[in-house]
Amino acid sequence: MSFDFVEFFYLLLRLIAAFLLSFPVAWEREQSTRTMGLRTFPLVAMASCGYVLVASAVVGSGSEQQARIIQGLISGIGFIAGGAILKQGGGVHGTATAASIWTTGVIGAAVAYQDYEIAVVVSLINFLTLRLLTPVERKTGKPDRPKNESPNTES
Repeated sequence: MSFDFVEFFYLLLRLIAAFLLSFPVAWEREQSTRTMGLRTFPLVAMASCGYVLVASAVVGSGSEQQARIIQGLISGIGFIAGGAILKQGGGVHGTATAASIWTTGVIGAAVAYQDYEIAVVVSLINFLTLRLLTPVERKTGKPDRPKNESPNTES
């Protein structure tokens, strides 16, 4: 078995695409909270992409096997995302970050399957939801974090 530089370059481009498409969400979360941010989101996207790429190479494109791969990714990313949800006092925060981790996994998987349109749309909608709806939530009186916590501080 020889090393295929063309295939290597092609796979590297997909991993870079997963990284880049997750970066707007990572940047927004880094600005809003330090729970998860610039490192976590791109790593989740690249890992999702990588797992799908490896699994596709091993099991092929059969729909049943691919469904199991996605099922495992959903569960695994959900476990990571669960770490972002914190209960403090009578409230819970971090749910938007947790949901964003999940969508970042979708971005990576979509890139691996070469569904770039899905990856771009999910990235864009996730970013815009975080950026545009947070001020709307604040105007309705619902704080996005406990009153004693300010942005960019760890609790």
